[in-house]
Amino acid sequence: MRAARAKGKAMIAITDLIALDDGELSFAFVRASGPGGQNVNKVASAVQLRFDAAASPSLPAEAKARLKRFAGRRMTKDGEIVIEAQRFRSQERNRADAIDRLVALLRRAAEPPPPARKATRPSAAARRARLDAKQRRSGLKARRRPVDAQD
Repeated sequence: MRAARAKGKAMIAITDLIALDDGELSFAFVRASGPGGQNVNKVASAVQLRFDAAASPSLPAEAKARLKRFAGRRMTKDGEIVIEAQRFRSQERNRADAIDRLVALLRRAAEPPPPARKATRPSAAARRARLDAKQRRSGLKARRRPVDAQD
């Protein structure tokens, strides 16, 4: 995660052309589930990161459309992305993990779509070779059958 300063605000670099303002992200700290002894009961180390993608001025419209498809259940009906991170015991590491996961998701959405597949047809020689192979295989299986006693 690379952060740059622009006009006094922290910016999170997504691609060379896209950067998020740190103020577009909101964090909520909650208690993590799972093992951790007594520490898990008293420290809010899990992080819930929220990013309003629909209202973000940083993302181009094409990236927003692809992001909706890639985000899946992480995106709410209002266009807000929610990422929960509780992999680490420290609040700061979970915060960094959530930001890294958001950046990875946004980078994937910012990539241009792959070119459309051009339909092709097999050549006449390839079709002939395929049919010859089928005929050879058919003959092999035919020779495995028992010979009739009446012949």
